[in-house]
Amino acid sequence: MPGEIRVTALRSAVELAAMIRDRSLTSTDALDCLIDRVEKFNPGLNAVVAMDLDAARERAKLADRALDGSELWGPLHGLPMTIKDSFEVTGMPTTSGAPKLKDHIPSQNAVAVQRLIDAGAIVFGKTNLPLYADDVQTYNEVYGTTNNPWDIARVPGGSSGGAAAALAAGLTPLELGSDIGGSIRNPAHYCGVFGHKPTWGIVPMRGHIPPPPGTLAPADLAVAGPMARHPEDLSLALDLMAGADSTGATGWRLELPPAKRSTLSDYRVAVWLDDTACPIDAEVLDILGNAVDALARTGIRVDDTARPIPSLSDSHELYLQLLYAVYGAAYRGEALDALVTQAAASPDSTDYADRFARGATQRHGAWMRASEQRYALRERWQAFFEDFDVLLAPIMPTAAFPHDQGGSINKRTYEVNGMTRPYLDQLTWAGLVTVVHLPATVAPVGRTRSGLPVGLQVVGPYLGDRTTLDFAGRMADAIGGFVPPPGFES
Repeated sequence: MPGEIRVTALRSAVELAAMIRDRSLTSTDALDCLIDRVEKFNPGLNAVVAMDLDAARERAKLADRALDGSELWGPLHGLPMTIKDSFEVTGMPTTSGAPKLKDHIPSQNAVAVQRLIDAGAIVFGKTNLPLYADDVQTYNEVYGTTNNPWDIARVPGGSSGGAAAALAAGLTPLELGSDIGGSIRNPAHYCGVFGHKPTWGIVPMRGHIPPPPGTLAPADLAVAGPMARHPEDLSLALDLMAGADSTGATGWRLELPPAKRSTLSDYRVAVWLDDTACPIDAEVLDILGNAVDALARTGIRVDDTARPIPSLSDSHELYLQLLYAVYGAAYRGEALDALVTQAAASPDSTDYADRFARGATQRHGAWMRASEQRYALRERWQAFFEDFDVLLAPIMPTAAFPHDQGGSINKRTYEVNGMTRPYLDQLTWAGLVTVVHLPATVAPVGRTRSGLPVGLQVVGPYLGDRTTLDFAGRMADAIGGFVPPPGFES
């Protein structure tokens, strides 16, 4: 029945898992429902780009039979879900959007993926992303372009754009994304879903591409984190994935502190919604301001003047230096030599291509000094969070923009409030949090006059993941959460 499909497909992962456990829904039926929706909606979205349905159906049958024998695999027992195509999953290609990896079939799952499977999840598909997860929109030569379900002429964000589009359209109840420049958070904002960027290092990244397949060392700044339509799903998934990897687990355990408050009105909230270093679209700013006003009416203490650091633009420069150092590790030979020459010829240029050349070729001593500056900023943030529990901030300057695949990413531009700005300025608000390894949860808080979603970034202290997740959930209860895009309600 269409009504049954709608109710099942758009429920939270927590609800669906509970229904499977209590036998009011079989894992097989849940999987079939999602496959039906993929067949119906995915041709117009291109969000789900690879599937292994034979293996998924067999595991769903095993999940149902296990419950017949009172065997419970874990909190996600029998729950079908998809995974971003930068994470290795056995039985399906992991391409990271790269043609040279189109036939890469991993021999083992990424650590975070395996932890979800160990908890009972059934991975039936992979979702699209930009080449090597490196853009705020989603397209590549292997699988093509992913569209936003709110407006297919617009981007779903990136790099977890396929994940966000699939969630918004009801093609999956839960996703695993990754984030180094807002890649969980900006798609959540563009598609009207929830996304959580964890504190750096608490979710193992082994099995994520980039870096190349088989890499063991974690990359600076990059994190893996959950995406969902409902905030309680983020908390469950994070609990399942977070913790030491196999070597670290011999000596330490992760114990995230509880949320700082138990009621919404008790939260101490700072607000930083706009800055000349990266102006916010006037309509988006109004929506964010209205959300803050609605929160203030619940009794929350709100301060819109306090700032954790003195300069957003300085923070952005530091973020770029550390970010481009991560990217620079992939360059060799003539390509690296060309970057060295470019960096030497443009020591003071603010052009993003020149910034990249300098960051990608910096000496180790320069990186060490930049990292020390990062830790000095972290001290400022830590002091700030002695007085406040969360900071509310934008994640992107605008709502979802039209597809723009022309030219170099370093040369593109975007429009905000009648001004033309460099395309990569859009990373500024994401980098504010990323550079200092802090957690942040993005939650939908409204829509523009043309119907595009707008999300608000909830930033917390180092290892304060439970605080940002709790606040985002309570905020959703107070001012509204996920709403399906028109046409995807059933």
